[in-house]
Amino acid sequence: MANRFAEPMTRLIDELRKLPGIGTKSAQRLAFHVLRSSAEDAEALAIAIRELKAHLRLCSVCNNITDVDPCSYCTSPSRNQRLICVIEEPTNIATIEKTRSYAGVYHVLHGTLSPVNGVGPEHLRIGNLLTRLVDADEVILATSPTTEGEATAGYIAHELRKVKNDLKVTRIATGVPAGSDIEYADEVTMTRAMEGRREF
Repeated sequence: MANRFAEPMTRLIDELRKLPGIGTKSAQRLAFHVLRSSAEDAEALAIAIRELKAHLRLCSVCNNITDVDPCSYCTSPSRNQRLICVIEEPTNIATIEKTRSYAGVYHVLHGTLSPVNGVGPEHLRIGNLLTRLVDADEVILATSPTTEGEATAGYIAHELRKVKNDLKVTRIATGVPAGSDIEYADEVTMTRAMEGRREF
């Protein structure tokens, strides 16, 4: 690749390839798109990336990505500060907010336990969750229903009860997605759906 493109183009392609889901071909397409863009558009992209790194940080309370600390969720008077939803990544907030049925606050772990990949409890942002329990009535464990997500939820539930044994700890229900056919549900999904059944 170094022989085919000028050095600035090769450097940009190499940097774009570091982005998740971007292979060599996609990186080349993006690099050529930037090259064909106006100088103003290219500069706007560069400025947006610089400002992202300069102005965004993690909320000191919930670990969400924010430009103000504490973040808008943690300081909102309209949100139930006694109800904490534990999630894996900041992007999970948008998914929950879309439902318009949750009015509590969040706690972002920035990952899940994964011994195979060398990710232990010390790599997750659990410490400041434990300090928030004084005022909490309920903690919802909303990690993904994967092996790692389940292990993380189990570990956190154990740690929460060590700190506050009367705390209500709940797990999000999982099961057959709306609009899908149960014929295609795997064993774990169907088991969760049966366990999470409710009166109709």
